[in-house]
Amino acid sequence: MSFIDYYQALGITKSATDKDIKAAYRKMARKYHPDVNPNDKDAQKKFQEINEANEVLSDPEKRKKYDQYGKDWKHADQFQEARQSHQRQQQQQPWGQQDFGGDDYSDFFSSMFGRGKQRQANFKGQDFNAELRLNLRDVYTSQKQTLTVNGKNIRLTIPAGIENGQTIKITGHGGPGMQGGPAGDLYIKFAIANDPEFKRVGNDLYKTVEIELQTAVLGGEITVNTLSGKVKLKVNPETQNGTKVKLKGKGFPVYKKESHFGDLYISYLVKIPTGLTDKQKELFKQIFEPGK
Repeated sequence: MSFIDYYQALGITKSATDKDIKAAYRKMARKYHPDVNPNDKDAQKKFQEINEANEVLSDPEKRKKYDQYGKDWKHADQFQEARQSHQRQQQQQPWGQQDFGGDDYSDFFSSMFGRGKQRQANFKGQDFNAELRLNLRDVYTSQKQTLTVNGKNIRLTIPAGIENGQTIKITGHGGPGMQGGPAGDLYIKFAIANDPEFKRVGNDLYKTVEIELQTAVLGGEITVNTLSGKVKLKVNPETQNGTKVKLKGKGFPVYKKESHFGDLYISYLVKIPTGLTDKQKELFKQIFEPGK
């Protein structure tokens, strides 16, 4: 992955305050959001860069490391440890054999990894972060998808039941390692959109179903849609508005547990008839006011 100037990605300078960073991120995120730019790969790439930049610059500790080490900021702790070890070794050598590098980072990096040194340190490559947006029904069953990250196609299996906000790691698909070190990893965060018919809470689903007044009073049978198909339900006589029934095993699949499902909870909404004729109104009066 080519080096991303986080300040340039957000359109700010190194002197930007936390408030400036937050405002710039919001502006850029709105401009390049996938919902605003559907099927635009360039906008999607830019959106990922903006999120990565905001994640680093909005964190004081990460920003400090980035300002000091640039593209190698994630290895800051390793470099510091290696530098201290190098200095201890130099101090143990006779005075005439000591090799004092420059004070800045580039001099130290050259002294640690440059030609003629016996010791080399291997560092893992940069980790990448991406977001995958799906609908609730998309993750009801396991599926395979091909993602393009940094110009490379990655085929992965998305297990059924994955949750909104959940992150999975794809080992070795991050940035290249340094000095022969292993490649970084790819972290994919899932954004699962709400469904207009079903509400998901953990592995359970909730749904509201309208029933006719006649069915609620006298009882009957209705057909209900579930994510696994249609089912018939028996409605008991004198069912009250808001009554809940549970359909065991008709909820959402449990993540990485085959054949395990949550439950589906149905709430009845009694539909009040409208546009009644005078005769129908009179009949209702006779029912609810039998003494008159």
